[in-house]
Parts: sequence; structure tokens; C-alpha cells
Amino acid sequence: MGATGIPSADALDGHPLAAVVFDLDGVLVDSEPFWRQAEIEVFAEVGVVLTEADARETMGLRIDDAVRHWFERRPWSGRDPAEVERAVTARVAELVAAAGEPMPGAVEALRRCGDLGLLVAVCSGSYAVVIEAALDRLGISDLVGVWHSAEWEPLGKPHPGAYLTTAAKLGVDPTACLAVEDSFNGAIAAKAARMRVVVVPEEATASSARWGFCDARIDSLEELDPALLHRLGAR
Repeated sequence: MGATGIPSADALDGHPLAAVVFDLDGVLVDSEPFWRQAEIEVFAEVGVVLTEADARETMGLRIDDAVRHWFERRPWSGRDPAEVERAVTARVAELVAAAGEPMPGAVEALRRCGDLGLLVAVCSGSYAVVIEAALDRLGISDLVGVWHSAEWEPLGKPHPGAYLTTAAKLGVDPTACLAVEDSFNGAIAAKAARMRVVVVPEEATASSARWGFCDARIDSLEELDPALLHRLGAR
């Protein structure tokens, strides 16, 4: 498929690109299958049977929002939603620490952005324990200048709060940031924060017309090359 999409007018006429903000799950680390596994396992313990398709339904949501989604639709008793939330998060962190692998081109993309003089950050809906496990497992802590979890925000993605806070931590205007996302909710959050957005969607959703609001769509981070970054405003 290759890179698609034309840089938007605000991307070209606004601030030069100064920072690249990466989502974590499914962008830097191949952890989306771990989230589905953990959700299926933990929800089964409270009598809620989730399929792979069910677990994909809440992709990109903060875990408390995902748990609330299912509690409202398939209420259970004996374990409050906060306990389920903590159990899923702990299981994902365990799986990432034991077997997390980088997405194709992820480590190279981080280095490439740094080599171009761009600030690098991670902004994730995952809680801090998962982010720390992934950074340690992939050995990329030294490549990421700032990381932020939506755990510390009143609302998770698709609300833009986590992205706005990440930009503030970087000391960069959001309009000078490029966000790299794989989920619809994440891409909406970044665009609502007035960032440029490159989406690296799962194969199952790659051809969807709903990515039309993004500034580019690529198959993997191997395609986040200097040419694309320059087209999106990097100097």
C-alpha cells in the first residue's frame, strides 16, 4: 500500500515539525494480542465470555473505559470493575515483560527521528506499568525523551488530553508534533490535539476510508522515512 495521504494545509503552513509522538501498543510494541489475551482471560474469571472480535471492539480505549464498556453491556458481580481493570493491566505488563517484541521498523524509526533532530515521545492509553515494561523490554528508554500515560488524565483517548500533556512535557506546541497511531480512537485524539497524524493500522482495517482525516497512512514504521517526515514538515 505504501504511504498515502497529502499533508494537510495546517501541517504545511503551521509550525515546522519539531517532535514525533508515538503511541505504544501496536505501534512500537506488538502488544495488542496481549491485551486481547489478558481481557479474554480476566473477563472469563467474572463470567463474561469475550471473543477476539469483542476485544478488538475496545482497541485504543483506556483500560478503565474498556472495562466500563463491557460492564454496562454485560454486568457481573463479585469483582468490581476497578479490580478487573488492575488485573488486566497487570497481566499485560507481565506478558510484555516476558515476550514483547518491537513492531517492524519501530526501533529504527525512533533512531531516525532523533537523527533528524526531532524530539521523540511516547503517549499511550496504557498505564505506566505497561509503558515501563515495554520500554525496558525493547531497550528503547534512551531513545524516548518523554513518555506519558493517559492513566494520569481525567479522560482517555479519543479525548486529546494525553496528547496535549505530552506536548507540554516536550515544551512543544501541539501543532509542531506528529503523532503515530494505529487505532481510530488514538488518531482522533491526536488530530483533536491539532497534531499531524500518521496511522499504521492493523491489516484488517488498513483499507478503511475512515482514515481519510489522517495526514498519511503507512504499512509499517519502516516507511516512516526522512522523505515522509520532510513532507510532513520536518526540516
